[in-house]
Amino acid sequence: MRLSISKREKICEQILGLLFLTSPKPLFTFEIAKETARDEEFIKSLLINLKEKGLIKEIKKNSEGRVYLKRSRWVLSDQTYQIYKKKQNNSF
Repeated sequence: MRLSISKREKICEQILGLLFLTSPKPLFTFEIAKETARDEEFIKSLLINLKEKGLIKEIKKNSEGRVYLKRSRWVLSDQTYQIYKKKQNNSF
């Protein structure tokens, strides 16, 4: 089943909103998939797309500096965070 571009964009907006709410704590792919009620592989493809656009950053190391072999954590890029923060302040 294919989703339309507009539905994919809405899911991406939902992902960005979730990352903003949990910022500065990065989330694993499975946590994002669980919160959005979507398949992990589908969410991973959207996350990679968002990363290529420069909206989010992928973290491949744990807090001790060891590289994850099969996992990734995701966080908003600094620029994206500032845009969301500005929009939050303007909405009140």
